[in-house]
Amino acid sequence: MVNTGMQLISFTCAVTGWIMAIAVTALPQWKVTAFIGSNILTSEIVWQGIWMNCIYQTTGHMQCKTYDSMLALPPDIQAARALMCLAIFLGWLSCTVSCCGMKCTTCAADDRHAKAGIALSGGVLFILTGLCVLVPISWTANSVVRDFYNPSVPLVHKRELGQAIYLGWASAVILMISGAVLSSTCPHLEREGGYRRGYIARSFTSTRPSAPDPPKPISSNSLPLKEYV
Repeated sequence: MVNTGMQLISFTCAVTGWIMAIAVTALPQWKVTAFIGSNILTSEIVWQGIWMNCIYQTTGHMQCKTYDSMLALPPDIQAARALMCLAIFLGWLSCTVSCCGMKCTTCAADDRHAKAGIALSGGVLFILTGLCVLVPISWTANSVVRDFYNPSVPLVHKRELGQAIYLGWASAVILMISGAVLSSTCPHLEREGGYRRGYIARSFTSTRPSAPDPPKPISSNSLPLKEYV
């Protein structure tokens, strides 16, 4: 029961982290306007994501525009697109595999070896999903911090870390921790010898005892002949 509860909790947290990763992919707040220098413009805020740029005005109006050319994008945004899409696919695959390997499901319930292997595979896939989220988030954050402290970059082009970066870090940590916990709750595989003995014992008890062979007739040829004088 303890392992079943831990599996349910870790699976729920992993699904939450996967949903957060989907939200990070769609949000445009990866890079936001840095309010530095003597000329501070508070009338509008620029958001830069991996799919579009948005300008939010204090009046409540917001205008967004998708990128015209993918090849003209910086390398960090191109890599972020590919890795985040891969993370979403791996998260869906992890959820499917983990559902089949959990103890509360009936998939492969008769084979403990197969069920433990499926649950372990689901946990490893969740860890890979977290890594796919962590790499583009950290790469983008590194480029933002590097350009912020670079004196050759104009002040109007400096950006700060947006809300999507922090949400992405939280998503990656939740996915990796949940995957590790889900992998650790797998039941230990039994030894092959013990498993075979149990299987043979169950097979013997399930089979009906065979009827005894009928007695064979005694032939006179098998008895020794007694000589009479």
